[in-house]
Amino acid sequence: MASPADLIAGRYAVDLAAPMPACGGGLSAFGAIDQTTGDDGFVAVQVQRQAPARAFALQILTRPIDGLLSPLAHGRAPGPLGKAGYFVICHTPPGMPLAAQLHPWPEAALLEQFLRPAALVLEQLQASGLTHRAIRLNNLFQAGPGHPVVLGQAWAAPPAMHQPAVYEPPYSGACLPAGRGAGTTADDVYALGIALLSLALGRVPLAELDEVTVVRRKLERGSYAALAAEERLPPAITDLVRGMLAEDPEHRPTPTLLLDPAAARGRRVAARPPRHAQRPLTIAGTPTWDARTLANAIAVEPEQGLHALRNGTAELWLRRELGDAGLASRIEDLLRHRLGETGAEETRSDAILTMRAVSLLDPLAPLCWRGLNMWPDGLGPVLAAAQDSDPSSMTKLEELIVTEAISQWAGGRPDRCDFPMLRVEARQNRAWLTTRGLAGGLPRLLYALNPLLPCLSPLTATRWVARLTEVLPALEEAVAANPKLRPIDPHIAAFIAARTERGLDGELNALSAPKAAIAESAQYRLLAQMQARLHRQPLPALAAWLAEQTRPMVQQWYNRARRVELEQRLGELAQSGLLAPMLALVEDPIGRNADAQAAQVAAAELARIEEELAQIAAGGPQRTAQGLRFGQELAAGVGLTVLAAVLAIAALS
Repeated sequence: MASPADLIAGRYAVDLAAPMPACGGGLSAFGAIDQTTGDDGFVAVQVQRQAPARAFALQILTRPIDGLLSPLAHGRAPGPLGKAGYFVICHTPPGMPLAAQLHPWPEAALLEQFLRPAALVLEQLQASGLTHRAIRLNNLFQAGPGHPVVLGQAWAAPPAMHQPAVYEPPYSGACLPAGRGAGTTADDVYALGIALLSLALGRVPLAELDEVTVVRRKLERGSYAALAAEERLPPAITDLVRGMLAEDPEHRPTPTLLLDPAAARGRRVAARPPRHAQRPLTIAGTPTWDARTLANAIAVEPEQGLHALRNGTAELWLRRELGDAGLASRIEDLLRHRLGETGAEETRSDAILTMRAVSLLDPLAPLCWRGLNMWPDGLGPVLAAAQDSDPSSMTKLEELIVTEAISQWAGGRPDRCDFPMLRVEARQNRAWLTTRGLAGGLPRLLYALNPLLPCLSPLTATRWVARLTEVLPALEEAVAANPKLRPIDPHIAAFIAARTERGLDGELNALSAPKAAIAESAQYRLLAQMQARLHRQPLPALAAWLAEQTRPMVQQWYNRARRVELEQRLGELAQSGLLAPMLALVEDPIGRNADAQAAQVAAAELARIEEELAQIAAGGPQRTAQGLRFGQELAAGVGLTVLAAVLAIAALS
């Protein structure tokens, strides 16, 4: 039986000896047991360290939803190979995933056992302000023929991170996997349409192609034409899939409408076909035939795309070959504005130019920044996933944040996003990034945007530190293993700052003090305050470290006897493992003030004595001369007296 400390939510134990690879939708999964009831009908889906679970969804989904593997609990527990882990607990799926038994489904089964149950789940998620974003055949389950399909879990990873590009609209499939964002219910409807098409065909279309090619083919032909134009499908399924794969998300049927497939078939939104050029414009070897494919080519190959923009090739092609003079004029105005800028940093200005050009060419496109494509709400997961990536990627992300590129991108498409909110968020992100000191910078932003991301400090690598109360035990273990370590590094400080309560603000702000002594003292106070507030257990390793670090502070006392007494007392307190009394002992402002005053009195008395000695030393020669004269005068006087006496005796005799 698992120990209470290893239970998730105080009741679920992860059975690492019972792996369930088919139940996690592509993520590692294990059996789980409810220790309070003995029920073993649960699955624990493992969260990857740099791919945080969906905090908002886990917070909102407090009640189970029929037809969905709803989250029941989440938390840390021992993981495989003795490593720390974090898991999301759900009910065990009712059967194998549809991907394991893929075959063509009849029309009636597609509508009654797949489309309607899935649409009902999406309707309930939409009512809660949530999206699923993990609808794919290896994450859809069925107890057996004739049973309704159950949607798998979607909470143990960032939204759509593990979605193959074929299940995503082009504007999402082109993004970094971690940066696809929560999207909208229309994106779930799109993925549901792909699953519906795959079940009707008995195979996943375009599965043999790489993701870049899949996205490009969808952009060139349109999603439906690229996936199903040459397939023979029942008319009802054809109409449904065509609507669900509409390029514009606003043209797709809602989940409520999908509950009545006949009504959904009748809702056909006429979309204007895109302009097609007579001859393609080639960007980095890729031919582009319309504005959307040109936007994608510029986003994927920003350097070559920028060259085509700046030399006028793109504007000329839009005007002559595509026949879109209005779009060409807007691109021309954008270039004129860029050329009129002065004093702007070249690389960033070019990145802003390409970003705005892509938005003009394709209003559905995501934010693109120097080859990195994402949706704004995907910034946090992208930062987490990029921690061990090429440093150049981190540099690009920092530039994106510093320039508030999200705000500028949103300003160019205010009708398709919440521009005021994104502008505020962009400013806040920049403020966190530019905060100086240990508690600021990129780590501060990283933890602020990822509420369930564990601390990524090397000091906590052996643990899963996701809450503030778990910081000190992890640091105690790290310092016990290596007493030379410093327990406060940028990740630790930023994690505490992002998760802290108001009571620690003073110490956190002091970490950024320009004077090293003040910042150092703030680290000691921070550890002591955290122990007093969050962890009232002894910390002997940290106490020994603190005793060693504060030894110079003890040596600053003037009274030698007091210093000896302090060192002895400090050693005793270190053995108790309590940091606050140690810090109070060495700082002791009243005692220090009295010691300083006594030292001043002693110094003044010493100065007086030294001055007297100096005066004595300075008056020696004068006193010698005076003594010599006095001696001579005395000798003369004595001589005269003796002479007078001799003469008197001689006269009387």
